[in-house]
Amino acid sequence: MQQLTCTSPGHIEWRDVPSPRLESDIEALVRPLAVARCDIDTFLTSGLFGAAQPFALGHECVGEIEALGDAVRGLEVGQRVVVSFQVSCGTCASCAAGHSANCDRMPTLSDYGMQPLSGVEYGGMLSDRIRVPFAEAMLRPVPDALQTNALASVSDNVLDGYRAVAPHLEERPGSEVLVVHHGAPSIPLYAAQAALALGAARVDFASRDAASLDLAKRLGCNPIETDLEKAAGRYPIVVDAGLSPEGLQYSLRSTQPEGICQSLGFYPGPTMPLPLGRMYTLGIRFFIGRCHACALLPEVLALIEAGRLQPQDVTTRTVSWEEAPDAFLEPAIKLVVAR
Repeated sequence: MQQLTCTSPGHIEWRDVPSPRLESDIEALVRPLAVARCDIDTFLTSGLFGAAQPFALGHECVGEIEALGDAVRGLEVGQRVVVSFQVSCGTCASCAAGHSANCDRMPTLSDYGMQPLSGVEYGGMLSDRIRVPFAEAMLRPVPDALQTNALASVSDNVLDGYRAVAPHLEERPGSEVLVVHHGAPSIPLYAAQAALALGAARVDFASRDAASLDLAKRLGCNPIETDLEKAAGRYPIVVDAGLSPEGLQYSLRSTQPEGICQSLGFYPGPTMPLPLGRMYTLGIRFFIGRCHACALLPEVLALIEAGRLQPQDVTTRTVSWEEAPDAFLEPAIKLVVAR
């Protein structure tokens, strides 16, 4: 079978690899139908994380079940499913608590398409076939009324945007929300979209990127062009979405006293400064961490099925399977590769 592989920084190609097989009675084989490029994929393919060997690409996927182990219940061959990008068992203490990103049975960062981070090759969604080790936990059926391509990014980035605002708007219904975009192309837009769907009184979208500001406006947000220096105001809920220290500092300055700052950023290294004295004095609550894909998939799919969340509105480019090697390296806020 063929698998899209990053062979070296900035070089991607289709490669012939052995086809996976069922290795236990709780597994599934899935044929990917639509795969979205995650915000982190551009950093993976650039060599930022220092890949020592070629690795499979793609971890946001809607696919079709081709085979199921004998012990799998509640799923059928031929069914369309969203595939969790995180490998998690669904039965350990962490999974039972809803913390499926930190499954007790799997190494940290056990994700498809991210071998440079985890050190383990689980394969990539941009393949003719993938093996899903825990089918019942990791696969969620797609309702018939929903289009395949529209759900391509639900595995990860849509979930990430949703969890950035959902618990905080549940605690503070109808609050105003500020989303600070400073590096991650699509996740902040999904966060803004989710905030609107969940009843935020107003969603402001701060960025220095014109294309992102324009798309945010079309989604129903108030765009704020900023150099990330002077805050435009203070908000009860702020989403920090990016990679830059100045973006994080801007997000914290924009959080009102006793407010919430939810960070979606990944800040490598041991020396990222935080203004802990100011945060202590103002009572700012700061949240950071990964999304828990398996735990979140049911509620996000229900929101999409109800028509309240429309992730396809964030997609800016769709290409064919054959175009994937070139398109994966080209700029786009959200790229979807579809059969």
